[in-house]
Amino acid sequence: MIFSKFLAPSIAVLALATLLASTQYSPAGAAFAHRDDDIYLALSAYVLRIQNPALGNRDSEYAALLHFVQNNATLTAKPATKPAAKSKKAATIPGHASYVGSSECVTCHLRQTESYSRTLHGRIFLKNPRNPEEKLGCESCHGPGSEHVRLDGGKDVGGINSFRDNAKQPVEERNAVCLSCHERGLRNYWRASTHETRGLACTNCHQIMRKNSIQNQFVKSTEQETCYQCHKKIRAQSYRSSHMPIREGKVTCSSCHNPHGTVNESLLKEVTANDVCYTCHAEKRGPYLWEHAPVRENCMNCHDPHGSMHDALLKVSAPRLCQQCHSVAGHPATPHNPSLQFAFSRACVNCHTAVHGSNAPAGVRLHR
Repeated sequence: MIFSKFLAPSIAVLALATLLASTQYSPAGAAFAHRDDDIYLALSAYVLRIQNPALGNRDSEYAALLHFVQNNATLTAKPATKPAAKSKKAATIPGHASYVGSSECVTCHLRQTESYSRTLHGRIFLKNPRNPEEKLGCESCHGPGSEHVRLDGGKDVGGINSFRDNAKQPVEERNAVCLSCHERGLRNYWRASTHETRGLACTNCHQIMRKNSIQNQFVKSTEQETCYQCHKKIRAQSYRSSHMPIREGKVTCSSCHNPHGTVNESLLKEVTANDVCYTCHAEKRGPYLWEHAPVRENCMNCHDPHGSMHDALLKVSAPRLCQQCHSVAGHPATPHNPSLQFAFSRACVNCHTAVHGSNAPAGVRLHR
């Protein structure tokens, strides 16, 4: 019992420390549950009393402390299992996190920081910030990192925002970080757009941490290669003999489409397909004295804009294309015969040259 007399104060202090840890007591002002407050106050008072040399029999005090710990320690302690230990580190306390500066990030993420600093995004945020948000550097997107640093880092540790494909944060939350700066302009219609409703993340198309492309920080070297990740049929069409000059770099997908959303069909930048075509082919706009009805209705009645095996992006070669609407009556022979005049060279266009419309007074049949 003499041994216990000397150890009793130490055991009491240890028991108090164990209780503090089990209740996650914080000197900064964390609140206890009511039952835990009572336990803490009782044990705290006991420690002060047992450390008083004026007290008498400490053997009984030690027994009382042992009984107290046995009866109350299990009320607040959590089961110590391996999965629980792992989740404890990964637990996030976003309300307690604070900003620590990008210099703390460099300590562990040196390679990523060097790569990021060479991008347009990185040159602005790390070297030439224009507002208080950009001055936060890495934390302007990833959120305050104090808890991440305190818990020694790791994926999804400390409430840090992650933009990986398999990140725990839903796509909407990840996109919201980007939209906090980029929601205006071309992104006005992102919400409820085709790509947004199908669960695309900004990082599916854009790579912020590395410079893969000359412009717009795409995940691929070019805009079209980025789009071709999903639109593989369009990629195949672009390699046909007659194609839009995308491969030659004269136009891009965004010349006609706004991938961030529009109020128009197929994410077109203009109200109709014809209006999109007229941005380059203004000579086809008209108005004409003699209109060709299918042309005025939709350019895609005759053309496949992404690529074709026929001349001028035609869906079907002439004269078969024309015969979809026009009867062969009035011509002296069947145009399908390749030996006849209606099938050689440009077929119907040999005579009807002004297929898009004519302003000639005698152009009723689009001959001139």
